[in-house]
Amino acid sequence: MTVYAIAQLSINDRPRYERYVARFLPVLQQYGGRLLAADEQVEVVEGEWAKDKLIMVAFPDRDAFTAWAASPEYVEIAEDRLGATEGPVLLVHGVA
Repeated sequence: MTVYAIAQLSINDRPRYERYVARFLPVLQQYGGRLLAADEQVEVVEGEWAKDKLIMVAFPDRDAFTAWAASPEYVEIAEDRLGATEGPVLLVHGVA
């Protein structure tokens, strides 16, 4: 079943975050992930949201997500994301 990882980020160090972004997509694709959204102009239609960016990626299943998140390639680049941003990352299970 498809799973979606959703990151809601506040960016504190733009150059370091951009270094992460530059290396993100090839690593994501290597593990079967697809970038669905990366938006810094999120439109809040209900409630409040005080972040800078929302990212949503999809994986075929939880095992593919786990392989990506724990991979040496991702762990290496994630240091820049962790050092440059704050915010939750949610894993959501699809319905079909």
